[in-house]
Amino acid sequence: MFFDLVSRNSKRSRKENGLFFASLLISIVAFYNILSLSKQDVMIFLTKLESDAVNKLLTMIPLFYGMTLFILFFLIYFASKFQLERRRHEFGVYLMMGMRRSKLFFMLLAEDFRSSMLALLMGLPIAILLSELTSLLTARLVGLGIIGHQISISFQAILWTAVGFYLIKLIAFLILSGKIARQEIGSLLVETPEGTKKALPSIVYALALSVGVIFLVAAYIMAIKGLAWDGVGKMGLTLILGFTGTLLVFFGFRSIMGFLAKHSGSNKKLQAFTFRQLQENIIRRSTTLAISSLLILAGLCCFGAGVAIAQFYGGSQQHVLDYTFDGDSQDITIVKETLASHGLDSLFSELFEMRVGYIRSAEDRNNAFQMNSVMEYLAQLPESDDRNVLLNNLGYQTYPHLISQSSYNRLLSIAGKNTIELAENEAAVYMDTEFISSTKLEMLNRILSANPKVQISGENYQLTGTVQSTSLVTDRSITLSFALIVPDAEFERFTENDYDIYLNAVLDPEQIAGKSLLNAISDTNQKLDAAGLIYESYLQNMGRQLFYVVAASYITIYLAIIFLIIANTIIGVQFLTWQQKTSRRYKTLVRLGAPYETLCYSAGKQIKWYFGIPTVVAAISSVFGVRALFSGLLSSRTKSNLSTMMMISAVMMLLLCVVEYIYMVAVKKSSNRYILTLMVPEREE
Repeated sequence: MFFDLVSRNSKRSRKENGLFFASLLISIVAFYNILSLSKQDVMIFLTKLESDAVNKLLTMIPLFYGMTLFILFFLIYFASKFQLERRRHEFGVYLMMGMRRSKLFFMLLAEDFRSSMLALLMGLPIAILLSELTSLLTARLVGLGIIGHQISISFQAILWTAVGFYLIKLIAFLILSGKIARQEIGSLLVETPEGTKKALPSIVYALALSVGVIFLVAAYIMAIKGLAWDGVGKMGLTLILGFTGTLLVFFGFRSIMGFLAKHSGSNKKLQAFTFRQLQENIIRRSTTLAISSLLILAGLCCFGAGVAIAQFYGGSQQHVLDYTFDGDSQDITIVKETLASHGLDSLFSELFEMRVGYIRSAEDRNNAFQMNSVMEYLAQLPESDDRNVLLNNLGYQTYPHLISQSSYNRLLSIAGKNTIELAENEAAVYMDTEFISSTKLEMLNRILSANPKVQISGENYQLTGTVQSTSLVTDRSITLSFALIVPDAEFERFTENDYDIYLNAVLDPEQIAGKSLLNAISDTNQKLDAAGLIYESYLQNMGRQLFYVVAASYITIYLAIIFLIIANTIIGVQFLTWQQKTSRRYKTLVRLGAPYETLCYSAGKQIKWYFGIPTVVAAISSVFGVRALFSGLLSSRTKSNLSTMMMISAVMMLLLCVVEYIYMVAVKKSSNRYILTLMVPEREE
């Protein structure tokens, strides 16, 4: 009998609080996915290449886990409190019929234990499946291939997910069950309506709203202009302005609700009642709504910025070369002989030298290269930060590298690009993409179209063509901020045949057939290691880029999910709690003849406003928040793609707004079910 009662109550509780139960399932999925990160194919692959960075990332996982457990405890506590408050009359009846308080206490614990076990049994398989799909899709997208994928279940992640989840549930319910079981029967049987709260003059709310908007605008300006990143003090001031401004805006929203209530038409369905309800609800919980809005803002910023950064790093790497053998650590001639003697040269469809050197023929090497005409052109351009940076950087390029034309043309041919043609006394400019943005590139190309004159080792030359930026070697640690591409004869003369040689290689297509590129490179690495060769492969580049993708996507998306779960569940629970506290008003409307559909319409409109206000404020703030994150965290090279990244962020933020709508629909259904229970008029003794 006792266990049947526990089973029925637990089932009914899940049905009445589907939003809360769904939030718990999502939390379990998020917990497992972040805790099992070390078992993901991508992380196992990255550990071999970027072990230090990966280990640092993995050491942060327990911190994120502990932080979210702490935050979710308060969510579970308040949501469970609402759930138990709705059953006060039921508990009073149990006690009046002779149930001992200790038995009531254990009944509530048993119900919670059953619900927690069911949530774990449902959530963990979903989490494991989602983790495998994520691992599979990520491996496929980055080129690891799906053939070698092995299903891996992290039992440690399952254990910590179950322990952490049940621990915070148990602590919350121990506190709440104890409070319920200690209350007197009379207090449980009588409804406790919401008390009144003294209202301030309308001018106070209007003033708070105006000051809040001013504070938010000031915070936006400081964040976008990058002032917030200049020091701890300015960052603190920006956060204080943003936090205080949000609190004041929500506190002042009562003036708007009051205006709408006064000017609502009498011919509309319960329009005045709807806005009066909102007016009281918002003023009572303005701080809660403000904090929920800040959590939604944090979620939108994390998700928008994280996905945009991951998308950029995932697609910014141009793959042309597979291997580079460095001539500094070994003789290139010996490398070629070793490859031939071991039969390894047949692995490559392309094997060519990239020759790079300095201007050694100049008597004064500090002024081996002069480009006064270029600097004059730049100085005549309109004032801008990009122009000033170019003037400063190019002013130091008096002893640049030289690149052999034939070597670079071979690289362009492999990349499928047009080769460059240089006449006598002509040179082309090379700059790695890491050192030039799209705006600066446009400026330089405009200047190069005029064929400006320069001096190389005292000889007159003309710069021609456009700025070249195709990576010379596979290793991204070898980058040139500025170099000149010159014909081979001039290259040998200026360098005095003293230059560096890098042997670049491209795998033969037959080596990649039937397997992924990265698996083919891994197999080739084993053969090159056995031959004792020193090399840099595409894997090193891919590892560095992939780490940014994983760090940006996994962590930020995890935090975004947690923030959104907490914010939306708090908003939904707060509204349903207020609706229960004001049930007498709905019962009065029922006695006056208000139909069920009209009451549901009014409640639905309240829900739209109650969810919409914090969501809209968060969405507006997130545009500036994501822009501020990009301003402070991205490198100059990455900032050149700022507009594209902002577009990606905007799409992600719109997607999360759809999630907000789904939460609103769920709360509406719960609200409609509760209103249905109020439709039968009751006698009040």
